[in-house]
Amino acid sequence: MALIQFTYVSSALLRSVPVQVILPVDKLDPEGNYLPLKKYKTLYLLHGILGSHVDWVSGTRIQRWAEERDLAVVMPSGENSFYIDRPGFHTDYGRFIGEELVQITRRMFPLSEKREDTFIGGLSMGGFGAMRNGLKYRETFSRIISLSPALHLFEGGPDLFAGFLGKGLEQWEEIVNSDLNPRWLLGKLGEEKPGVYLACGDKDDLLPGSRLYRRLLTEAGVELHYVEDAGGHEWDYWDRHIRLALDWLPLDQRSGGLNSGNIKGE
Repeated sequence: MALIQFTYVSSALLRSVPVQVILPVDKLDPEGNYLPLKKYKTLYLLHGILGSHVDWVSGTRIQRWAEERDLAVVMPSGENSFYIDRPGFHTDYGRFIGEELVQITRRMFPLSEKREDTFIGGLSMGGFGAMRNGLKYRETFSRIISLSPALHLFEGGPDLFAGFLGKGLEQWEEIVNSDLNPRWLLGKLGEEKPGVYLACGDKDDLLPGSRLYRRLLTEAGVELHYVEDAGGHEWDYWDRHIRLALDWLPLDQRSGGLNSGNIKGE
């Protein structure tokens, strides 16, 4: 499994941004030859608040799980943006995630351009970002993985929102009734609805948001896999559930190759 870190100049953010990619292009057959190249199914995976593009690899076994499933994983740095577009000088984090990052990585790497092969996921702040951008850019992403998501961002009122993102309170009505809000987006869905894997631990303070969205997603007719089980807001929980979420995705399980552990005679 190739683990690649690169930077590129983002048009949406007008600066160089770091990205980490897991790419299963280096698998070998029993004779030691590289397996034929193909277009890989891809998961765009978002970190939580105070995190960075390296969090998922350092905090979970995502590299191992992806290698077993021939899945490419793209992990950008989203700072503390909640992955939404914000007023200011080139702070279009939603466009960065939902449009630009997909386009630039497809130019760089052998990634499938099919909607059914393209997914978005994240934890905490990234769980919110995956939900919002998965719903907004539903023509790009066919499935959403939202782990311990910060879905209370709009539900807690303008003071909570302003505390995280610094928006003026006079803008609240405009903000809450816009495509920045995943709840608003659920009311605008057409026939093309992404499937959602939503999981939160029973000791997580963010659990009420997940319970609310369990109802909202169901009412919107979204195909939902909801899990509420033992755990808190912690890496052990996310490590367990990213593996279960990958099992939920339409992937080729345990593809061959010497470096994926499938050695003849084992």
